[in-house]
Amino acid sequence: MTNAALLSATVFLALSGGIVVGTSFVALLVIFDLIPRLAQLSNAYHLSYWFETALICGALYFTVADFFDVTIKLPNELTSIISGLLNGMFVGMLAAALTEVMNVLPILAKRLKLSQAMVALMMAMVLGKITGSLIDWLLFQW
Repeated sequence: MTNAALLSATVFLALSGGIVVGTSFVALLVIFDLIPRLAQLSNAYHLSYWFETALICGALYFTVADFFDVTIKLPNELTSIISGLLNGMFVGMLAAALTEVMNVLPILAKRLKLSQAMVALMMAMVLGKITGSLIDWLLFQW
């Protein structure tokens, strides 16, 4: 295979993969109505434009950062903790929005006949997520 053919195949695969990932991301946002739901839950309809802008800017920045292998060196542990908290809040809000939109918890509680223990079910999920994250972070990531 010539260099031109190899380069063409690589460009084709990269563009195809990018289109698939981008389309999936947009489908996730549109089908689950994540931005309007986040605006509704935070009671900030007037800021939905900023939610959309932040989402697009974050996706573009991290795409470019990944493409050019950009790394961020945080100056000390405090900024690492703050960054970790903000990232955790984002992932938690995204997971909560997906769960809320899909009505997973009420259906699960109804099927398992756990309607009386809904608070305990939610706390078990939250504590399980926190415990798993801490075990992964403290034991396996160090």
